Amino acid sequence: METTRRRYFIEIAFDGGAYHGWQIQPNALTVQELLDKALTTLLREPIGTVGCGRTDTGVHATQLFAHFDVAHEATIGDADALLYRINALLPHDIAAKRLIAVAPDAHARFDAVQRSYEYHTHFKKDPFLRGRSWQLRSVPDVGAMNEAAAILQQYEDFSCFSKSNTQVHTNICRVTRAEWQWVDEQRLVFHISANRFLRNMVRAIVGTLMDVGRGEHPPEYMHTVIRSKSRSVAGTSVPACGLYLTEVMYPFL
Repeated sequence: METTRRRYFIEIAFDGGAYHGWQIQPNALTVQELLDKALTTLLREPIGTVGCGRTDTGVHATQLFAHFDVAHEATIGDADALLYRINALLPHDIAAKRLIAVAPDAHARFDAVQRSYEYHTHFKKDPFLRGRSWQLRSVPDVGAMNEAAAILQQYEDFSCFSKSNTQVHTNICRVTRAEWQWVDEQRLVFHISANRFLRNMVRAIVGTLMDVGRGEHPPEYMHTVIRSKSRSVAGTSVPACGLYLTEVMYPFL
C-alpha cells in the first residue's frame, strides 16, 4: 500500500558568505545540504527539499522558500516547536522562519509568480558591511542608471544577461520593477522584480548599469545590449556579496 505524503513549505533566510549557493553540489558546502540534514535528523526519514531557485556562491537571501514531503504518519507537531528545533541544528548564518502545510502538488519553484532581488552598494569603508555590500570608489550617475534600468521593462528576452550552457528552456522573463534607491548618503540599493530570473542575470544587469553610471555608455545603450542577445556585449558581473534574494511570491501564501 502506497504511503500518503504530506507537503510543507519552509521559509528560510541566510547569509551566503560561507556557502557555495543554495543548491547541493559535490565537494562544496551549501545551504540546501545543511537544511536537508537538519530536517532528516528531526523527522527521522530522508528529506530532500526543492528550492524556489538557486543562488550563486556568496549570495544572500532574506526570504527563500523550499518544499519537502514527509510520510503522513510522521508527526510535524507544533510548527513553532519544530522551527525552534530546526534552528538549533542549523548554523548561526541560516535561519528557518516559517513552516506551512500546503497542497500535495504545490511547488516551491514552479508556483512562484514573482521574485525580487536587491543589490547593495556603499561608498565608505564600513566593517559591518564587509561581505554584505559592494564598496564603490565613487558615486555613479544614478539618474542615468535608472533611465537604463527602466528600459528592462520593455523587453522579455534577456539572453544577454544569462550564463552560457545553462539548463533552462527559455530566456524569457517579465521584469516589473528595476530601480536604484538611496538608503542614506553612503548606501545605494538596486531593486528588481520579475516572474523569473536567469542564472547570473541580476549581477550582469547591475554590471551593465554600472558601466552607464560611470559614463562609459549612455542609458540608451541598454537597448543595444538586450537586442544583441550576447553575454559578451553586457557588462561584467558584479561581486556576489551585494546580492540578496528578498521576496518570493505565491498565489496561495
